[in-house]
Amino acid sequence: MHTAGTAFPEAGLRRETLAEHTVITITGDLDVSSAPSLREPLETALRDAGPHVVIDLSEVTFCDAAGLALLTGARRLTEPEGVAIVLAAPRPHMARLLRVSGLSRVFAVRPTVDAARLRSAAA
Repeated sequence: MHTAGTAFPEAGLRRETLAEHTVITITGDLDVSSAPSLREPLETALRDAGPHVVIDLSEVTFCDAAGLALLTGARRLTEPEGVAIVLAAPRPHMARLLRVSGLSRVFAVRPTVDAARLRSAAA
């Protein structure tokens, strides 16, 4: 299995490219102060990704509307290319926010990164 990693530490984003998946891990607060600095690194990571992308939310400590807009923007960016994004491992507060906002109906949301990788490979 081929693994290549790219880090964007200043933006709170890491990308790991596996044989069939790209796993993008977002860390820290995903809010109005951090979302602008995350946008460009996330778009770069998505442009270089394959058809199966897992966004790991397990390290997101807080999220507001700007963070949700960042995720929605990622979907809009990749949808025309046929890239499937699966959100993985949201903490309870993040899972609730995805439900309340309706994004859990827009994105596939899985409880773990492994479950998300299995889901995206089957899609």
